[in-house]
Amino acid sequence: MRIGTKLASIAVAALLAAATVAAKAETLTIVGFGDSLMAGYELASGDGFPARLQAALAARGHDVAIADAGVSGDTTAGGLARLDWSIPDGTDGVILELGANDALRGVPPEETRKNLEAMIVRLKDRGIEVLLAGMLAPPNLGPDYESAFNSIYPDLAGKYDLLLYPFFLDGVTGVAGMTLSDGMHPNAKGINQMVEGFVPVAEEFIARLKAR
Repeated sequence: MRIGTKLASIAVAALLAAATVAAKAETLTIVGFGDSLMAGYELASGDGFPARLQAALAARGHDVAIADAGVSGDTTAGGLARLDWSIPDGTDGVILELGANDALRGVPPEETRKNLEAMIVRLKDRGIEVLLAGMLAPPNLGPDYESAFNSIYPDLAGKYDLLLYPFFLDGVTGVAGMTLSDGMHPNAKGINQMVEGFVPVAEEFIARLKAR
């Protein structure tokens, strides 16, 4: 091999390596931070919301990696306590999905609001964008609780200029064939329904992350 040809080959290899590194650097890193609804309760690892959302976005041409930081049974207080070590440095965005267990336990809405707001502030202080996944209170808790709880998510989204998906379980709650036998947690079909509804706001979130 001539020296010139050999040098050219080395140069091409170096360029390809640099391009590979650059391509990897362009991958957006997102963390799904929530409770059992995010963790894929009783589902195979590939059937949980983060994995299915990542696959759906990849099919639409988006280079994203979505990590699952869901913990079954977690409340907003639990989420706040583990936030800093659950969200690694270098994370571009967080899908914040917490509050369902607060409502199930009858936690005062003002506490839920305070915890969610504290998480949003911490993440924004770290330069991490937040997509807020909303929740609705069970109607059996009464109209006063329902009104106070349900207003938390749109209020915080407006205050901190966050993208909001109003109800994380939209299309699943109360729909036959979409939940496990407990009637609360989505099955694999339910997760797919959730992802289908969530994709448009996720794409808005991606556009916002790229525009920073």
